[in-house]
Amino acid sequence: MGMSVIISAATAQDAEQILKLQYLSFQSEAELYGNYRIDPLVQTLDSVRTEIATNLVFVARLGDEVVGSVRGSTDQDGTGQIGRLCVHPRLQGHGLGARLLRAAESGLVDEQSATRFRLHTGHRSESNLRLYQRAGYARVGNETGQDGVRMILLEKDATAPTYAASA
Repeated sequence: MGMSVIISAATAQDAEQILKLQYLSFQSEAELYGNYRIDPLVQTLDSVRTEIATNLVFVARLGDEVVGSVRGSTDQDGTGQIGRLCVHPRLQGHGLGARLLRAAESGLVDEQSATRFRLHTGHRSESNLRLYQRAGYARVGNETGQDGVRMILLEKDATAPTYAASA
């Protein structure tokens, strides 16, 4: 009998596992862009600890192992910023990313009164773009990250359906 993946708020003790998972999970993104200095790969343990202390951070656990993570915060205009969504490579493609995204959205509405959500992903990250479109996000612009990667900005209203029906 297999174990269930449980999503919960991250604790300070999760910081090292989150950072290791992030490093592992974003290798494919780095390869896609030929850039191993993308922001998730150069983040420090101290900055992950700070994010856990100041933002909403959720983790997906399989037993004691952190196998997924996502961060969220709300800016002054009520927009929930969602970032660093990652899932262990061996568990990708099974809906865990979507579950983490929903957890971040729910937490931002319930705990920080977010009225809309914004996130970004690299312009070549087709699987990420599909996930976000299925979740109701629409492209609203582009920007170039500090790491030089062209990012697509996506948004949706917090009152929008979590998942749009597909034909």
